[in-house]
Amino acid sequence: MLASHYDLAVIGGGVNGAGIARDAAGRGLSVLLVEQHDLAAHTSSASSKMIHGGLRYLEHYEFGLVRKALQEREVLLASAPHIIRPLRLVMPHDAGQRPAWMIRLGLFLYDHLARRERLPGSGGVAFHRHPAGTGLKPDFPRGFVYSDAWVQDARLVVLNAVDACERGADIVTRTALVSARRRADAWLLDLRAADGAVHSVQARLVVNAAGPWVGTLLGGPLGVATRHALRLVKGSHIVVPRLFDHDFGYLFQNPDGRVVFALPFEERFTLIGTTDVDYDGDPAQAAISAEEVDYLCAAVNRYLARPVTPAQVVWTFAGVRPLLDDAANNAARVTRDYRLELDETGAPVLSVFGGKLTTYRKLAEQAVDRIVPRLGGGAAWTAGAVLPGGDIEGGDLPAFEARLRRQYPFLAPALARRLAASYGTRALRLLNGIDSAAALGEPVVADLYPCELCYLVQHEFAHTAQDILWRRTHLGLTASPDAAARLEAWLSSVEGLQKTV
Repeated sequence: MLASHYDLAVIGGGVNGAGIARDAAGRGLSVLLVEQHDLAAHTSSASSKMIHGGLRYLEHYEFGLVRKALQEREVLLASAPHIIRPLRLVMPHDAGQRPAWMIRLGLFLYDHLARRERLPGSGGVAFHRHPAGTGLKPDFPRGFVYSDAWVQDARLVVLNAVDACERGADIVTRTALVSARRRADAWLLDLRAADGAVHSVQARLVVNAAGPWVGTLLGGPLGVATRHALRLVKGSHIVVPRLFDHDFGYLFQNPDGRVVFALPFEERFTLIGTTDVDYDGDPAQAAISAEEVDYLCAAVNRYLARPVTPAQVVWTFAGVRPLLDDAANNAARVTRDYRLELDETGAPVLSVFGGKLTTYRKLAEQAVDRIVPRLGGGAAWTAGAVLPGGDIEGGDLPAFEARLRRQYPFLAPALARRLAASYGTRALRLLNGIDSAAALGEPVVADLYPCELCYLVQHEFAHTAQDILWRRTHLGLTASPDAAARLEAWLSSVEGLQKTV
């Protein structure tokens, strides 16, 4: 049940909106987060699944952005060791690419622009005696290795929303802002739920964190002019069966100046991406094109001894990144930095332009710092806080997984590993009361048991099979073709199953 008045209404349930809601709720503000679809339904679940400084941004002299991102990489590794893990990346090199001295200089800067505590530094590798050389063409005898981190991007968003909710925020999904009326001291907002019901609430301040819809929201319901222009850039990815028998990822440089990643994904797959294509359609309908599939295959095939073909692709996804329009000729060169724009012609509205997954927490902190002088509230707090499930002793995920297997010896090793890596210490809540294989029951679909499904609906705002199979988990990759229909039937059949956070 929604309240009638809030200090803050956040429009948009991507990583920036969820991060702002969490930060503000933790400072004592009353917060409402409104998302028209599911949490992380679009851009925030369509990333390359990396927490990274942005090595390639050094070429564009964006040293401030890279430093900020590298600092946040350390913060996020500490805050969510279950869903964020270190990743070593290999960059094959030949004489036709950027000079080796330039790459060494870039990697030196990457290692030293910000304090690095958890990740090893960069270095050179000879592929004939390195596991990452397996599967590469002999044309690339040497290369470089450096560190970044991998993340379950949609779960990062969900965990921010869970934390916000547990700190008092109201989180409503599948609810659209349909009209807004601005007064001197408050916004009057009409919200339409999926069942057509309209709820009216007041908020002293609105945060427009609608991602690729930020301009549409300003020019539509909010009726506010903006100084910033957005450039919508589509990034697409393909997923293929696992290409390598090791856990290194690759950064492949290409003749057009772009880079493409090939990353280990969900144990049995390799994720390849991304493209950068200007986009002018509905962000909700973004999809990969055949040309993009061909481009990604050709990009990695320049390096691989055994080529990848479009026929091997088992899944694709595309997202629209709302980037600040800095008039760059090439979409790949558009800045990934962000701007916060505050309009106080009446009740305030703060709009978020641009940004990247890695810097979401800092963006949220700066946004709420702008809000607090107008609404009240406490000091910044998220830099030293963990996300739900992240309170793993010493951040040692393998040790926690071993503990989980000792405590629940009837769990299959793959299930214990997935639960630990998805939920961290919250896996203990999920399994509360389960003391045997019989109590665990039979999986509903794929590797999903009733206790996990109930947890996802009651505590993680999941409503549909798509929410569960493709955002809360990636089990849609290995589920049977009829899994979505069977899961929808199960969700409909369980009486009284609703969010209880």
